[in-house]
Amino acid sequence: MAGLVKMYNDLMEKADPRVEGWFMMSTPWPSLIICLAYFAFVKMGPTLMADRQPFELKKVLIVYNFCMVLLSTYCFVEFLLAGWLNGYSLRCQPVDYSEGGLRMLKVCWMFYFSKFIELFDTVFFVMRKKFNQASFLHVFHHGIMPFSWWFGVKFVGGGFGTFHSMLNSFIHLVMYTYYGMAALGPQYQKYLWWKKYMTSMQITQFILVTVHSIQLLFIDCDYPTLFVYWILAYAVIFLVMFADFYRNAYKKPKTNGAVANGLKAKAN
Repeated sequence: MAGLVKMYNDLMEKADPRVEGWFMMSTPWPSLIICLAYFAFVKMGPTLMADRQPFELKKVLIVYNFCMVLLSTYCFVEFLLAGWLNGYSLRCQPVDYSEGGLRMLKVCWMFYFSKFIELFDTVFFVMRKKFNQASFLHVFHHGIMPFSWWFGVKFVGGGFGTFHSMLNSFIHLVMYTYYGMAALGPQYQKYLWWKKYMTSMQITQFILVTVHSIQLLFIDCDYPTLFVYWILAYAVIFLVMFADFYRNAYKKPKTNGAVANGLKAKAN
């Protein structure tokens, strides 16, 4: 036990001092506890709702989804202005640990925190008794992102790793736009013909992140190799999972209606 404590303390000594005192950044335990509670809620959700009627959440979902559009748009624009349209290199981009890199660090934290808000996607599924929409892909993706990104913000808040978060923010602003329009009612379904392409966009995202990560294995770049491997593994795992989902959803005969992003068309 003493050895583990020493390893933990040694690791924390390498943390970015700029996040000292930031909300939820002192230790990883709050993030881990919330993620574990999320998995427990998903597991217990059908039992909790067994004797209850589905909640009517139309107005809540409209507000929630369009607020998420605004948040995702903010993150996407900030990632661009803080770095990717302001001198960041696609080949090698170290983390700027100076005060000059603080704007990028702040949007990294906002992106991290947004992943906790996105857990409400699943909460709303459970409350509406749409249990089949909380697929393994959906739950796994939502459940590991917050805890993973705690380490990103704590140690490498900026640089190379923000390429993924920039793309992800763009994907999510598109995704929540779709969900918000779907929540408005059936009269808007005719405008949602592009739902199939959301999964294609997800797959493209992970291909780009995979290629972007692999090239760092062959060049000398001042970015922690451990995080390169972590991002690469993340991208490959979800590339395979989303590709498999796409094949099952759109390349095989449909039996339960169209789906998008691991969820049915009326995801929210």
